[in-house]
Amino acid sequence: MGRTYLGGMNLHTVTHGLFKLDGGAMFGVVPKPLWSKHHPTDERNRCDWALRSLLIENGDRLMLVDCGMGDKQGEKFFGHYAPRNEDLDAQLDALGFHRNDITDVFLTHLHFDHCGGAIRRREDDPDRFEPAFAKATFWSTERHWDWANNPNPREKASFLQENIHPIEASGQLQFIPRAEGTTDTRGPIPGFPDLDVLFVDGHTESQMLPLLKRGDRKALFTADLLPSTTHIPTAWVMGYDTRPLMTVAEKERILTCAEREQWTLLFEHDAHHEAATVHRTEKGIRLERAGVRSEFDW
Repeated sequence: MGRTYLGGMNLHTVTHGLFKLDGGAMFGVVPKPLWSKHHPTDERNRCDWALRSLLIENGDRLMLVDCGMGDKQGEKFFGHYAPRNEDLDAQLDALGFHRNDITDVFLTHLHFDHCGGAIRRREDDPDRFEPAFAKATFWSTERHWDWANNPNPREKASFLQENIHPIEASGQLQFIPRAEGTTDTRGPIPGFPDLDVLFVDGHTESQMLPLLKRGDRKALFTADLLPSTTHIPTAWVMGYDTRPLMTVAEKERILTCAEREQWTLLFEHDAHHEAATVHRTEKGIRLERAGVRSEFDW
């Protein structure tokens, strides 16, 4: 962890632990002999993946970008994913924060492994739910919110209503606007003028990626557009993606910008690397350098 100073903004990394997902689902049509060199599997063909969040400090504002899968579901559910949780409160305490200091929770999308930690069971009544960050505004976008609340058969198992409905019921939900036909929004969140939003639609409708700026340097939290450094080749897309050819086009567009402007890419699910840069080769855009976030001065 530790701090990176971005002018008026401080950037921290926190983790909710590791979990397992099927390797074939994570790499779609890419043959196992290619991806398993980087992601060894267990006896059920599952690989380890991180549940990593960004914590963005800007003056008196503190934003958490995604919040892991939480712990509300039962043993049968978690048996599929074998989560190994890490204590968020202990990490916040080590950074000098408490969860009630979090003013904003930015939800890239509403799949359970990205938003489950937004809602928890009440201590005084475990059958009822409450926001896990009592003083935060929760940011989504209307098109994705509608998509998640009217799920298609392909994604229905990823949109758990106990993660979603209590956010709206709390009165703490706000939407980031997306005009028809646009792929980005400039500085839409009060208190975070150096944060832009890129919209991508290949994985799910209107996934939001935060793009952080400091002068002419930029860093992108890649969420499920690029779950790991292994997914950097444009044809390497997940079987989970609802529109895989759109993902290919979105990766080409965004990675071209990342290579040209030397963005730092910040990974939510890569179990080994927090950050990376890319460069162009004769085979296309490929990984240039990867490591922990603090090694990247942007």
